[in-house]
Amino acid sequence: MRKFSIAYSVTTTEYFERLRPLGGAILLDSGKPSSERGRFDILVAAPMASLVYSRGKLRGVNLPVDWKQDEPPFQLLERCYTKLQQTLDTLGELPFGAGFVGHFSYDLGRTVESLPSHALDDNLLPEMQIGLYGWSVVIDHEASQAWLLVSDLVSPNDVAMLKQQVATATTTERHAFTLTQPFKSNVSEAEYHQKLAAIDEYIRAGDCYQVNFAQRHTASFEGDPWEAYKALREKAPTHYAAYFDTEHGAVLSLSPERFLTVNKQQQVITQPIKGTRPRDPDPQQDQAMIDDLTSAEKDRAENVMIVDLLRNDISKSCALNSVKVPKLFAVESYRNVHHLVSTVTGTLAEGKTPVALLEGAFPGGSITGAPKIRAMEIIDELEPHRRAIYCGSIGYISLSGEMDTSITIRTLLAENNTIHCWGGGGIVADSNSHAEYQETYDKVNNLLKTLEGLSER
Repeated sequence: MRKFSIAYSVTTTEYFERLRPLGGAILLDSGKPSSERGRFDILVAAPMASLVYSRGKLRGVNLPVDWKQDEPPFQLLERCYTKLQQTLDTLGELPFGAGFVGHFSYDLGRTVESLPSHALDDNLLPEMQIGLYGWSVVIDHEASQAWLLVSDLVSPNDVAMLKQQVATATTTERHAFTLTQPFKSNVSEAEYHQKLAAIDEYIRAGDCYQVNFAQRHTASFEGDPWEAYKALREKAPTHYAAYFDTEHGAVLSLSPERFLTVNKQQQVITQPIKGTRPRDPDPQQDQAMIDDLTSAEKDRAENVMIVDLLRNDISKSCALNSVKVPKLFAVESYRNVHHLVSTVTGTLAEGKTPVALLEGAFPGGSITGAPKIRAMEIIDELEPHRRAIYCGSIGYISLSGEMDTSITIRTLLAENNTIHCWGGGGIVADSNSHAEYQETYDKVNNLLKTLEGLSER
């Protein structure tokens, strides 16, 4: 890798606007300067190759291996990764220089497990779209440094072009984002309570002991989703945020949740979120919310269920006896909610790749329920529409062997002037239907109201 120092900017959006015209641009955003967590922003564009899986069909452009259209998508991604994976010693603390970046929609889980098809598939987003990027811009907010990182996959002429592109301020005309119709849920409040009653029956019958159930809010809009994203990241700064344009619109993710990370030492980390309370402007009431969350037997039990599920999932790719739980029930606070977060760790087993780890745990157990497959069957039965990007994952797999991925909660999908936003929660035997309904709004109200506010200007 070659490293070129560039001007540091705490406002990552300026650099992304310079790279966006190159096509295939993705921003992995730590939410600085407002987010209290996260360190690096990673920006890529103009992929050298791409792998797309949509509705049972693979499409590949310039892939480094021969492939067949009916090949399982995770298998093809792993073969591409294995072909190119190498040790890059010049990155230092930087987590990414070149490699694979993209998204894995929740419904990609249908390639891992056999699932029914009750929910309506009304989205156009592919279940998987991954680009191979030979260069990146990485901003280190802890060191106040920024770098253009270029691998030997990039020609000298292209390096000169990239330096100029990164240094040149954009003059692109801005198109304001406005809603043309307000958000409306695909589930009425009465229907929500009916569906939770059905989940309760499944739990009491022994089918499952937790199901993550979500409702989808949909509105129509005009303008550029990028302008909406910039407003959202100011109101809801999170360290696993992301933005990318799609063929029909864009994905806007304000996720606070890590899915799977693999570092330079091949250590695996996953941090499920289970347990939520709303923030209160009064400091004493806000502390009372934290105290209630940490002492709530229901939330702690829900968290433990998913910790156990994820211990099992990552054990498929981790060394024997390496999986541990160093943190249980830690509180993380955000602008609108407090969350209960646990940490599960392991060490990648010899011969296992980050792609194998991702496939073995996909989709994340924190957003399915347990047992996972039965919970996913119930989700498909009770949620009216497929989830698409919601509860899938966005992230990178570096050619240096590292991986970092999010769980795409607090995530919006814009397609053909329609925008969707999902809110959900884990349902267990002693869940209160009315409290769960309110919680789904507590999680996304700041996103919905921010976009509604743009329309009122």
